[in-house]
Amino acid sequence: MDSLQDFETSNTNPSTALTPNFPANFSITTMTTTTISNPSVTASSSPSSSASTSPSTLSRYENQKRRDWNTFGQYLRNHRPPLSLSRCSGAHVLEFLRYLDQFGKTKVHGPLCPFFGNPNPPAPCPCPLRQAWGSLDALIGRLRAAFEEHGGKPEANPFGARAVRLYLREVRDSQAKARGISYEKKKRKRPPQSHPPLPHPNRNQNQ
Repeated sequence: MDSLQDFETSNTNPSTALTPNFPANFSITTMTTTTISNPSVTASSSPSSSASTSPSTLSRYENQKRRDWNTFGQYLRNHRPPLSLSRCSGAHVLEFLRYLDQFGKTKVHGPLCPFFGNPNPPAPCPCPLRQAWGSLDALIGRLRAAFEEHGGKPEANPFGARAVRLYLREVRDSQAKARGISYEKKKRKRPPQSHPPLPHPNRNQNQ
């Protein structure tokens, strides 16, 4: 599964950029306004100040969700024309996901590639690198939750739009065929249920 931690943010000049334009090392996980202090410095600082700025109190999921939300907000601000969150639609979410493909690390073989459907290709090929379906699916889940946590209405959540769900399904199916792997969840085997013994007919008659 791809990691979205290799990008770094950049400052795009809003007066000259016509489209969202970030360098190849743009990071979706490092955009945060919280300053993490040096451990040697925090030891001498007051406990109250270090507790208020340290992200260690949040879970890994919450930290990732916050960084993803900040990154998507930056993407909207650098969009040309700039987009407000209230005007963001499923189409803009799809644009964002396709934009992230340039940072992908998963080899997706084309139909004409001799390694199409081979999970372990024996040699390199010129097929493009893409974001893995699992990474995109997890990203959308975090952004969908963050949208509602920031006051968005569930029925107006662009990350839950039907077009986004269909796109993720298409990516999953196409990558499964191209890479020769299956994304189907394995069903857990249920333990055999023990049925209570049936009452003896003679006992019912005697009673």
